[in-house]
Amino acid sequence: MQDEADNASPGRGRGPRIAMIAGEASGDILGGGLVRSLKARFPDASFEGIGGPTMLEQGFESHVPMERLSVMGLVEVLGRLFELLGVRKRLAERWIADPPDVFVGIDAPDFNLGLERKLKEVGIPTVHYCSPSVWAWRQGRVEKIHRSVDLMLTLFPFEARFYEEHNVPVRFVGHPLADTIPMDSWQEKARAELGLDAGARIVALLPGSRGAEIKYLGRTFFDTARWCLQREPGLQFLLPAANETRRAQLETIMAEVAPDLPIRILDGQSRLAMAASDVVLLASGTATLEAMLLKRPMVIAYRVNFITFLLAKLLVKSAFISLPNNLAGRELAPEILQHDATPEKLGAAVMERLQNRGLVEQLSEDYRNIHDRLRRNASESAADAVAELLRERRGLTPLPQAADPA
Repeated sequence: MQDEADNASPGRGRGPRIAMIAGEASGDILGGGLVRSLKARFPDASFEGIGGPTMLEQGFESHVPMERLSVMGLVEVLGRLFELLGVRKRLAERWIADPPDVFVGIDAPDFNLGLERKLKEVGIPTVHYCSPSVWAWRQGRVEKIHRSVDLMLTLFPFEARFYEEHNVPVRFVGHPLADTIPMDSWQEKARAELGLDAGARIVALLPGSRGAEIKYLGRTFFDTARWCLQREPGLQFLLPAANETRRAQLETIMAEVAPDLPIRILDGQSRLAMAASDVVLLASGTATLEAMLLKRPMVIAYRVNFITFLLAKLLVKSAFISLPNNLAGRELAPEILQHDATPEKLGAAVMERLQNRGLVEQLSEDYRNIHDRLRRNASESAADAVAELLRERRGLTPLPQAADPA
């Protein structure tokens, strides 16, 4: 451990020692961009903790394979609880005994916030990158966050406003997807890649990437496609399947209720399918952000177990369930929920966006304005914030240039 301790000492002229934990693929992407940008400011920095392949490509040292943290579902978490608590305890002991210059927890709030609190209590600066949805539900968590982090980095401006109201130090850094998705439409290119007619009328169907989502929405989306096709017989449909299991699930439902419909199932390629479409019908989730950044008119559906829905209504404090509407502060995309999510209501909303050119043009402008606000060069902005904290708390000065090292 002595070499690592030496590396953390600014008096020896070496770069900072930066600890990070990312718990899943999306966090690994954020972490990879942050490591790359920090290396441009601190070429001799070392990075360690838990990360995935994107972070490892940047020279990150992962003490535990990231997939050990990638657990979804209450039952699965309970089955691995002692292992996860053991990992967190060992890392806390390691870093308290041999402190890094800063710790960055990337998403995974249930794992990271507790660790951040322990590290902050012993004087290690802590950053949390990518806010939990505390603005939407379980708002009491903000007190725990206040005790745990020295700086919160948010992807969305409304999150930053929430933390400012609760006196939590915060920096809005923008969203990496807004940096990578072009501002202008690439519908023509997407259609060419998929071998589609440039003049075709296309609806993308995205009932979700999880089995439960498809269970609740798959059949309804097929029925909605049939309803729309009866009103515009030339329509075509694209249906991205997240993996082989989801493809088999979708093919089973389609064979039963819609074997005759012009629906093309794709292996992945959800972004390409949305870019190629005229309208997107999709389940509420992160795909709504991509659809917005692609400037696609969308109709959002949401259906879950009835008890889960009732609990969500009691707990969720935000006016909308989707990111595009929360970002706009008003309804740009219809949110058709639970028992209202019928083929007739979903189909009517889809057809309105297929037929109303003025509405589509206005939506495209609204989405473009939001895209522009989110396009902040997120990795660079996040690295600037971490570098500023390192300068204030550790006396470490980054290189003056802030060019993208990619």
